This record gives sequence, C-alpha cells and structure tokens, in this order.
Amino acid sequence: MNSDAKLKREVMAELDWEPSINSAEIGVIVKDGVVTLSGYVKSLPEKWAAERAVKRVAGIEAIAEEIEVRIPPDVMRTDEEIARAAKNALEWDVSVPHNQVNVMVQDGRVTLEGEVDRWHQRDAAYKAICNLTGVRGITNEITVKPRATSARVKSKIKKALERNARIDSERITVEVRGDKVILKGSVRSWAEREEAELAACAAPGVCLIENKIKVRADKESTPSVYWT
Repeated sequence: MNSDAKLKREVMAELDWEPSINSAEIGVIVKDGVVTLSGYVKSLPEKWAAERAVKRVAGIEAIAEEIEVRIPPDVMRTDEEIARAAKNALEWDVSVPHNQVNVMVQDGRVTLEGEVDRWHQRDAAYKAICNLTGVRGITNEITVKPRATSARVKSKIKKALERNARIDSERITVEVRGDKVILKGSVRSWAEREEAELAACAAPGVCLIENKIKVRADKESTPSVYWT
C-alpha cells in the first residue's frame, strides 16, 4: 500500500491534472490512507470535479470532503433566481417526471422533494440543477416508490453487476431489505465502488442504497482502466 506521503503526492498531482478545478485553492491531508480535502472553490461542479479526481487515485481508503463553495460576486444569484432556474431545468429534462419534484432554495442551497418511480429519475433531477450558476449545495430528499419484490430487485442488480466490464462482480454481494439495497464486499478503486452503486441505482423498486463496499488496493491485480 502507498505510504501517506506518496499518496498525498499522487492526489495533488491528480488535482493539478484536472483542468476544471483550481488546485491551488484545495488543501490535501493524508493520514492512514484517509484523504481530507479542504479549501474553497467557485462552484459546485468544481467541488465535485475535485472529489472525482481524488477517487481516481489508487490506494485511498476513505475521503473526507470539507471543501467550501464560495460564489464570486459577479455570478451571485438570489434564491428566487436560483429557484426559477432550477424549476425550468427540471421541466426541460425528459428524465424528470413532470410536476413530481418540488424545489426549495435557501442561501443558495437547493432542496429537492417529491416522489418518483425510479431511482434514475431521482438522480436525473439532481443532475439537472447541479450546473446552475449560484448553487452552493444540493440536498436530494426525493423518494422512490417501491414497485418490485426484493428477490426480483436482487436478481436484476446481480445481473447488472455481472454485465459491467468495469466491475469484478464476484467481490460484491447484494442484500435487499424491503426497498433498501445494501452493497458489500471490496473493490480495487473508488471508481469501481461508484460504478457498482450506479449499476444498483438502475434497478426498479430501489428506494435507498447503502454502499458498504470497501476500497482495498490489490497489488497483485492488474489496474483497471476507466474511460471517461
């Protein structure tokens, strides 16, 4: 496993490599394989880009994200303007069910509420507003209506994991308790962990996903290649 000093160098190099962020404003601390990010960025997408960049680095055990979004004065928007823009973005997105998602905005932070049929619709609503100017944070409280039996959900998720070339499905177990899916096991990278969660999100009837998959770098295995 990488030492903390080496891991920090690799994380900082990956942040420098990511063109959509200003790495000079982001602090990095690594202790026992746990990476803590601090500092500030100018937008929510830049914050997420920093998180994604760090997750691409092999050997990370966990990530603590403490980055603050500070909107520049020239692109600052009122809560009313953000709410109006968010409502329009949701209406124009074909993946979001019409009139099923409500928007509340306070101090630039958006809260989504409502009920949809599929998890991907919940995720689509989130993504529809993530790039809006002036948004400092998003809380997604949209719920998903359960429509499938536990056995059927589990079977569909297992098959989806097996089909995905980016995932070693034999190292992942799936539990379904009511409308909640629990993923367990170990993978080689954060990218593979997220890929497994995305695969589970597509199953009908999933209302909640608890991702307990651990990231454990395997020196003996060949590094996976992820295309973005």
